[in-house]
Amino acid sequence: MARCSFVAAGVASLLGAGLLSGCSIGPHYTRPDVKLNDNWSMQPDTRLGTEATPAVTWWKSFNDPTLDRLIDEAFRQNLPLQIAGLRIMEARARLGFAIGQQYPQIQVAVGSATAVGLSERAINAAFIDKHYQDYQVGFDAAWEADLWGKYRKGVTSEKSGYFASVADYDNVLVSLLAEVARTYAVFRTFEVLIGQARANVAIQEEGLRIADARFRNGAASELDVTQSRTLLESTRATIPQLLASLQQAENALSTLLGQTTGSLAPILQSPSQIPLPPAQVAISVPAEMLRRRADIRGAELAAMAQCDRIGIAKADLYPRLTLAGSIGTRVFAHGDVNNDIGDLFSSDSFYYSFGAQLLYPLFNYGRLKNNVRLEDARFQQALVNYRDTVLRAAQEVEDALAGYLRARDALVSAQGAADAAQRSVDLSFLQYREGAVDFQRVLDAQRSLLEEQNTLTEIRSSVATNLIALYKALGGGWEIRQGQPYVDENNRKEMEERTDWDQYFSSPDPR
Repeated sequence: MARCSFVAAGVASLLGAGLLSGCSIGPHYTRPDVKLNDNWSMQPDTRLGTEATPAVTWWKSFNDPTLDRLIDEAFRQNLPLQIAGLRIMEARARLGFAIGQQYPQIQVAVGSATAVGLSERAINAAFIDKHYQDYQVGFDAAWEADLWGKYRKGVTSEKSGYFASVADYDNVLVSLLAEVARTYAVFRTFEVLIGQARANVAIQEEGLRIADARFRNGAASELDVTQSRTLLESTRATIPQLLASLQQAENALSTLLGQTTGSLAPILQSPSQIPLPPAQVAISVPAEMLRRRADIRGAELAAMAQCDRIGIAKADLYPRLTLAGSIGTRVFAHGDVNNDIGDLFSSDSFYYSFGAQLLYPLFNYGRLKNNVRLEDARFQQALVNYRDTVLRAAQEVEDALAGYLRARDALVSAQGAADAAQRSVDLSFLQYREGAVDFQRVLDAQRSLLEEQNTLTEIRSSVATNLIALYKALGGGWEIRQGQPYVDENNRKEMEERTDWDQYFSSPDPR
């Protein structure tokens, strides 16, 4: 009993020494200071609202049910987004591994049996038995005391890395939503362009019919017919090119939604138009962008993780204290093996050992200091990258604002030009029938009509795509994943069939 008490006291002393927390070395992270304007340069403008926060589900402001459905399916099925979700689980496992390194690494020996035979020359003591068996049961434990916070820094670094992977997921989601909306707007733009081209073909066919009739009646020359046919065939030639671009846009949408090409045809067949923007867009202020943009959040978390790695590298410059111990029972069998094995669990067979080892990297100092410098250089890169990410984010918002507002300005004039071009075609037809103008006026009017209609369509598309770019630059949309799993059910089932993931899928966030 006295021996057991002594052993218990030794175990308590070992654990107490291991739990001692020394100083935590390395720098403490401070957010870099980045200067931002108080307001966007395009303010004030009645089409912009800074009082309200930008909408989370910004795509609903276009009032297009087809777009809403595409966004929903992309969120559930996009493959790169699934990869980003799986990287979160990878980061969560790395964090769990780092947490485990703080505790004793125990190697449990269920038991061992060794038979030993010695020759006459292998020993120089006559009383030693030359043949015996060695049986033992017990376990060993080794623990490096975290005197300098190396393993604590490892945990905080991996935790920052975990949250950075979540921010990366959010950033992928924001980009996905914007790309689906942009590609959908492009798809609808090509539909409109094709419709306009076919309508102009019909107008030009009527012009050719009139020119041919006047030529047959001797009221016009054959030149009118050939010029009319040239314009008609030129317009017809644009339709196959537009159809190819339309198909490519549909294929791009299919890939974004994680589906095979052609599978979206039933969804996209419903008649629609280029998405129309709302009368006013809420953009808040630049400071709000810092809180919303996932890439800014991710850049800062990456810097925080790298800051802790400097402390991990510095810890290797200092002495390391390793605590080790073993406990168990052991017998040497000389005769009746069964009787000796029976003594394996008696108190007389008990053994223990405890010790400590202090290591100092005397001859590795230069290598370890350069490792600190390496991590410090990487940390400085992360800080500069954070500043660059913030400035680029502000530029993206300003660029999108300028594109959106200027496109809205141009839209009014483009609509007036298209209406005037349509009126010119009507008047030129009427005057040509009456012989008041030559056919060149008709050709010019028809050519101008197609150009102005295409310009109007492109500006409408620019309004939509610039607004989508603005919503993306403001960083909204990632909030729709809140409360949703990072890994979809199919991937989760495949992974759980291979590996025990415990509760990581049901509760992936570290506690």
